[in-house]
Amino acid sequence: MRRTSILYAAPGSALVPTAGTTRNILAVARELSALADVTVAFAQLPDRVEPSPFPIRAIDRTPLPQSSSADGVAARGLDPLRHWANLARLRAFGREAARDFDIVLEKGWRLSGFLCREVQSAGTAAVLVENDSRHWAEPIRQPRDLARYTLHLLAQTVAGACSRRADRVICESEELAAAVASRRGVDPRRTDVVSLGVDHDCFQPEPQLEARRRHSIPADRTVLVYTGGIDFYHDLEPMLRGLAQSRANVEVHIAGNGPARAECEGLAEDAGLPVRFHGALAAERIPGLIACADLCLAPYRASAFHDHRVQFATLKIPEYMACARPVASVPSGPIARLVEDGETGFLLANEADRWAALLTTLPPRDRLAAMGERARHRVAYVSWSTTAARYAEICGDVLAERRASCANRPGPRKR
Repeated sequence: MRRTSILYAAPGSALVPTAGTTRNILAVARELSALADVTVAFAQLPDRVEPSPFPIRAIDRTPLPQSSSADGVAARGLDPLRHWANLARLRAFGREAARDFDIVLEKGWRLSGFLCREVQSAGTAAVLVENDSRHWAEPIRQPRDLARYTLHLLAQTVAGACSRRADRVICESEELAAAVASRRGVDPRRTDVVSLGVDHDCFQPEPQLEARRRHSIPADRTVLVYTGGIDFYHDLEPMLRGLAQSRANVEVHIAGNGPARAECEGLAEDAGLPVRFHGALAAERIPGLIACADLCLAPYRASAFHDHRVQFATLKIPEYMACARPVASVPSGPIARLVEDGETGFLLANEADRWAALLTTLPPRDRLAAMGERARHRVAYVSWSTTAARYAEICGDVLAERRASCANRPGPRKR
């Protein structure tokens, strides 16, 4: 029996190995390839791509510089001049995909659903995989901000119209499904909530002393670790200000890049804080840094999301927990269901005073280690294979619905 052919495309993201979006897509595709014939497409590829068990294509064949660390979801989408060329290229790519694949999955971006629309226009099934409703929460202080806001509204109008046409919309959290329904008018009966997984072969407990020796971290120090983007959504500033207020006897290690990194580094340097910025690390090095931690951090700016509720099915938190580390994050959205305050971590508003209070009252390191063990058990059954199985099931349902619709469609009248 012929296997279903699936294209998983990310029109708004370049393949950047250190980016969460890239890791998410490749992890799903790896497991999904056991169930179907999978091809992955990114907006751009670097000059060199690591070998993969499935084909990886570029929508734009202009090579991405190997040194680039920009995630296309964050960096693209608001430049109208680039959009014209990108959309023309995406239309052609969509027609090609409709011819070559049974069904197309489109990873959400500024114009979520645009590729789905092009594919469907050519007669092929398409499913949108959404991870954000793109709520605007940035200040508008100058004409350039107003221009960007206007383009944002236009992009969301297009995304809404395209999302409503998709055969199905997969959302990564219940909060996001509600936002997609209320803000884009997508029929809730055509949405499915499928959470992210964890690569337990990569993210698992490691001996802390050995990990600290590799990173030149004292064995007796209380260590906090953050990994991921440093930007408007992932707001590290309140934690750093809280550390400056408390002068707690902790050491903080931050792995990642983003537009707010320079500001955070300046704040830490001016306040003389014990903070080390590691920059973007390869995915295989992240578990080793997490192993150095007593507590891992996931501060989000809740006000940056629709209804002030985090919608991300956050990737970093279950990975921290799989490494047997407790997590300090915000009591919002799916995070509040994943982290149990005082048992597997700490839930607090992302405000300097709240961080200062937590840092001055942190439990002893042995109690943090016990919390980490409970956290590990909490995510023991979270896996990418489960996520991929649901994707495959949804694709099967969509294709079955299309076949039934074609079978029930009346043929031409006989004369």
